[in-house]
Amino acid sequence: MSACTFSFVRTNQPVADHPASPQSAEGRFRNPQPRPPMGFANGAKLWWDFMFNKPRGTTPPLPTPVLPMTRAALDAAPDRSLYRLGHSTLLIKLRGGFWITDPVFAERASPVSFAGPKRWHAPPIALEDLPPLRGVVLSHDHYDHLDRDTVVALAQRTAVFLAPLGVGDRLVAWGVPEAKVRQFDWWQSAEIDGLRFTATPAQHFSGRGLLDSDRTLWASWVIEDPPSTADDTGLKLFFSGDTGYFDGFAEIGRRFGPFDIAALETGAYDRRWAFVHMQPEQTVQAHVDLQARVLLPVHNGTFDLAMHAWDDPFERVSAIAADQGVRLATPRMGERVDLTAPQPGSAWWREMRRE
Repeated sequence: MSACTFSFVRTNQPVADHPASPQSAEGRFRNPQPRPPMGFANGAKLWWDFMFNKPRGTTPPLPTPVLPMTRAALDAAPDRSLYRLGHSTLLIKLRGGFWITDPVFAERASPVSFAGPKRWHAPPIALEDLPPLRGVVLSHDHYDHLDRDTVVALAQRTAVFLAPLGVGDRLVAWGVPEAKVRQFDWWQSAEIDGLRFTATPAQHFSGRGLLDSDRTLWASWVIEDPPSTADDTGLKLFFSGDTGYFDGFAEIGRRFGPFDIAALETGAYDRRWAFVHMQPEQTVQAHVDLQARVLLPVHNGTFDLAMHAWDDPFERVSAIAADQGVRLATPRMGERVDLTAPQPGSAWWREMRRE
């Protein structure tokens, strides 16, 4: 089961209610379509399988190929450059500033440092070597997307944190200056340095402890870099965060598409929790719904969060994309992607198989 649901510790961080949100009811956020109940018996069976019946092959037998990054290379990189740092962490350079999504530099996606899913590779750049950030863009508060130590370390070196409702309250409780935190409901936007950020719907859930389920909102994000010259066509990027497949993708595509690139969740899936995590077939369909030109699969390659083989997300989405004529970008961790003309990348995960 995805590590985002493994939150048995009790949380004591205050989260404010946001009753004005259309997504809120009785102090909890909700999806437009209610999440099907799993039931105690099915939930207990799922926990048992994840803890004691995991199949072989959910972690790679060889180290992940990582391209080391340096501050000097980042400073020299052109605008509209993107780097995968691991899982759902993307570093993006736009208009001379750096933006990062769901930054997780921790060794484990877990509420504790001694247990929980351990990362397969170190980030391609150390946290302290990152350039000053214009902003952090957060999708939700699960441990594999919101790492408290990383956020605290970045707080003094980041100008603004963009977060869904309630997630920003967590940041302030952790010591991030309130003036730096901006919270968004679905469809709300902000313009910063000529860029436009819009929080868009996702089908997921939230919580970091036993008693705070769905007290914070989850979201995907649209990032727009409008044309700056007569010859510039602008750039539109979509970041899914975590989500199941739903008709919201088509609505986002109608409102904002076409997108130049869509970074879409492809990993930590299972038929038993399909409502909140997409199967690879659904990832490709979401890409089509969004009217995106290039699909960048994320939420894979770093943590063991499910019951499938570690390379299953890459192989399945690659095969489906090829069958449907969808352009795919699969950069190595730390490899630069030119957002103006994304390169396909290589099947680097096949280098990690033991012959």
